Amino acid sequence: MSDLSALASLSSALTATVAQAAPAVVSVHSHRARATGFLWKPGLIVTADEGLADEGEIALMFADGSTRPATVAGRDHTTDIALLRYDAIAGGATRLTGELPALGSLAVVAAADHGAPTAALAMISKSTGPWRSLRGGEIDARIELDTRLRHSQEGGLVLSAEGKAIGMAVMGPRRTLVIPAATIERVAGRLESHGRIARGYLGVGLQPVKLDDGVGAMVMSIDKNGPAAAAGLRQGDVITALNNQTFSGMRALMRELGPASVGAVVDVAGLRGGEPIRLALTIGERPAA
Repeated sequence: MSDLSALASLSSALTATVAQAAPAVVSVHSHRARATGFLWKPGLIVTADEGLADEGEIALMFADGSTRPATVAGRDHTTDIALLRYDAIAGGATRLTGELPALGSLAVVAAADHGAPTAALAMISKSTGPWRSLRGGEIDARIELDTRLRHSQEGGLVLSAEGKAIGMAVMGPRRTLVIPAATIERVAGRLESHGRIARGYLGVGLQPVKLDDGVGAMVMSIDKNGPAAAAGLRQGDVITALNNQTFSGMRALMRELGPASVGAVVDVAGLRGGEPIRLALTIGERPAA
């Protein structure tokens, strides 16, 4: 096969892959924000949380040109997944696959802009195991693409070279990330049934402070009805360790307050007026915003 015919075959395959996915991809318009979403189940659209406005009406524009209003069924900032609900008599569903794409393989981002299909060709530049986002979300695989997204493409469906839907494209700090299928199924399923993802709650406002032997977290404010107050923490206390692990920073602490932390009892070591204290704190559930 000549180089020219090989390129033509690749081009035809990519065209067919995008065309097959296009009916399940929609434009998401919300208060001056434009993003993409895809049909997860009949009446339910998955999109990128960061591509969705915090308030205002939401409109979905489908590939056939029709427009329908939508409401937020739930959203999770830590995994960048939002679930939208709209009235649908019938409809298909996107079959997601949990297969981890091979490093260096090709992928296509199928997206939409004002309802019109768009596409971006990319290469899998990283494909590794589970990780946690900066906001503490548990992501089942670290998949990165070597392309940059337009804002309207955020939330687009990522397709493997075989045409399988492997996840959703979102904007990372420096590169495009893929929220993998396993994470979408887990989080979207929870949002569908509960409307939110439970997060751990201490009930304190903390400020990092330097100590002679490291860093601590000073209690600047406290929820009188929260877990910290119930455990006996007071304003001005300095937390130095949790479960015998030296306090290492606010980011690390936030990462530990995931869904599994709710109800857990932690041993808190700290200082009160320079004197050591030790308390047992039961992590609560963060109230709905």
